[in-house]
Amino acid sequence: MKNLSILVVDDDPVLRHLLRKRLKIAGYSVESAEDGYVARDLIHKQSFDVVLTDLMMPGDIGGLEVLELAKEKDSSIEVVLITAHSSVDTAVQAMKKGAADYLEKPVNFDELFLRLDKIANIQTMYRSAVDLRLALSRTEGEAGQTIQMLELLCGKLQQSLDEIETTLEKDGATSEERVASALAIIRET
Repeated sequence: MKNLSILVVDDDPVLRHLLRKRLKIAGYSVESAEDGYVARDLIHKQSFDVVLTDLMMPGDIGGLEVLELAKEKDSSIEVVLITAHSSVDTAVQAMKKGAADYLEKPVNFDELFLRLDKIANIQTMYRSAVDLRLALSRTEGEAGQTIQMLELLCGKLQQSLDEIETTLEKDGATSEERVASALAIIRET
C-alpha cells in the first residue's frame, strides 16, 4: 500500500533528502520540513497519514513537539520517530505519548518500509471498520423504519379484521348484507 502521504521532518539535509527520495521511489506522497517550525506550518495546512520526524532538532519544536502537534490536529496521524541510539529511552517515552514507532539512525530502509506497510494496513482496517459502522448504523435506521411501517400496517390490518368480525356477527342484517359489508372492508384495506 503506497497511498500514504508522509511528512519527513529532519534538520539533517542529507538524511531528509535521502528519506524523501527513497520514499518517493517507493511510491509514497512525500513532503519535507527542515525543522519543527516548518513542520508545524505544514501540519496545519495539509493532511498527512504519517509524520516521520527526527527526535532531536534545534529550536523549541523538536520531535516530541511535532508528535504533539500532529496528534492535536488529527489523532489518526501516525508519527514515527527517528532517533540516535542514545535517545532510545526518550523514543519509548514518545511512544507512550502516541508515537506509532521509532527507528534508530542510521535508518534501515527495509525496516522503515515494513513499518509503513504496517501503518497502511492498520489505517485500511480502521477505515473499513468506520465504513462498516456507518453501514450498520444506516441499516439499523432503515430496519427501524421498516419495523415501524410493519407495526402500523399490522395495526391497520388488525383493525380491519375486528371490523370484519363485528360486521359478520351483526344481528339484524342478512347474511348477504354482512358478507357484502365485510368484502367492502377488505377492499378498503
